[in-house]
Amino acid sequence: MIQPNTLAKAAVAAVASYLGASIAATGVDAAEVTILCHANIRPAVEAVIPAFERASGHKVIITYISVPVLTEQINDGVKFDMVVAFTESMDRILKAGKLVGGNRFEIVRSGIGGAVRTGAPKPDIGSVDALKNSLLAAKSVAFSKGPTGVYLATVMERLGIAEQLKPKTVMAEPGLGSVGTLVVNGEVEIGIHGIYELVPVAGIDLVGQIPAELQKMMVYSAMIPAGAREPEAAKALVRFFSSETAIPLLKTKGMEP
Repeated sequence: MIQPNTLAKAAVAAVASYLGASIAATGVDAAEVTILCHANIRPAVEAVIPAFERASGHKVIITYISVPVLTEQINDGVKFDMVVAFTESMDRILKAGKLVGGNRFEIVRSGIGGAVRTGAPKPDIGSVDALKNSLLAAKSVAFSKGPTGVYLATVMERLGIAEQLKPKTVMAEPGLGSVGTLVVNGEVEIGIHGIYELVPVAGIDLVGQIPAELQKMMVYSAMIPAGAREPEAAKALVRFFSSETAIPLLKTKGMEP
């Protein structure tokens, strides 16, 4: 019988062979890939990059920053091989016209889910009625001032409970772990946020995803500009995010390709 770790080693070897052949076919040697990346997805990116470096021989240098700083650096003409940002932020960056040409790819995504403090009863949020009832029954609820919270405000309006929730709603600042931290600290009973933003927070239990009818995937895009110094190595990294090696690593961080 083939042991599981033997299969895992074989899978890594297969990816390494594929990437090695790809690099050889394009005449690209081991490269140094520079990336500007939205800090919100740092855990997912850091889970994948070491495996990519081992498989490809490339070195990845990443600067994790907020979207406003990322935009400033692009406007200031900072050179890089790839920029990674929330898709709607990328739309705004491209509309500004400072990042032109090249190739754009959607690389990772995550759904919206709920969390409670570790050990607390888990409310049912698996259906539209269940979510509505659980939020109304909760003593307090947290959403984010970021993209998930903006979207969820429209969901609460659709459910007809926005006004009822308003007195007991706490709005967390945008950012990784902001809603989860309120839950851990006991400031709110239920937090609803991007699952990838909840997973890194110790001291909470995930309840599950909000129902499919209300779901919105939080998608992050990569852009390889026309002036990238290592475009082929950057494209190899984009491909690696959807590889058999990367998928389970991303899932541990609440994301998928």
